[in-house]
Amino acid sequence: MRGAASALEPVKRALSNGNGARADRITYGLAVLALATAGSVLGGEGFRLARRRIREAPAAPSPASALGAAGQATQDTVTVVIEGFGAASRGELALFNILSGFTGAFALMRFSTAGIRGGWWPFGNVRLRGRHIHHFVPGILIAFGSGSAALVAESERAKRLLAVPFGAGIGLTFDEAALLLDLRDVYWTREGLLSVQVSFATSAILGAAILLMRMLRRGEDRVERQGLIPTEEGEIATPVPVPA
Repeated sequence: MRGAASALEPVKRALSNGNGARADRITYGLAVLALATAGSVLGGEGFRLARRRIREAPAAPSPASALGAAGQATQDTVTVVIEGFGAASRGELALFNILSGFTGAFALMRFSTAGIRGGWWPFGNVRLRGRHIHHFVPGILIAFGSGSAALVAESERAKRLLAVPFGAGIGLTFDEAALLLDLRDVYWTREGLLSVQVSFATSAILGAAILLMRMLRRGEDRVERQGLIPTEEGEIATPVPVPA
């Protein structure tokens, strides 16, 4: 804990010294990075499929045919996502479920706490005997509980599903990272931006990990088909030309 606090000390000093513009730039930059890494796979796949549909169109496609190709590419992308989800490896599915749970919990907490602060959210703060229960408390419990259950579960499907609450628990905890480091409620202060930055950075890291696993898996398939590495069964496949 002390090492993490010291590593984040420059960011905390920048926030406490009133360097709001710099803190905002860091936050916006991390948000863009998180969105870029999380959406690049889907956006890239949609672009590739749209290019295929446009190639099928006449030599001089009209605006209507180009629009139709874009619609077909959207349907193709949905089909590829469904099939790809079913064919994804265990590691890819686990990371995707963790990322989904993490971003969902983080977004829900930011939305609900803003609503509580603004007075329009139907529920208020959770209190126990007059004490405000911060959402990092259930977050830690959910992460520990789901992680422990995944360790002892025998079903692969159960393990994949438990990755969702595991990611949600981490999201609830990281959303109050600034409070855990400062040991005081700084959620809506400049110092509280640290929680947002940590969450955006974690989303970017998870998204980048999914991208990397996808690239490695594609590269492994291509090298296997060229007969350069053995298959999972330990056999060398007959070399097949792989398009560049």
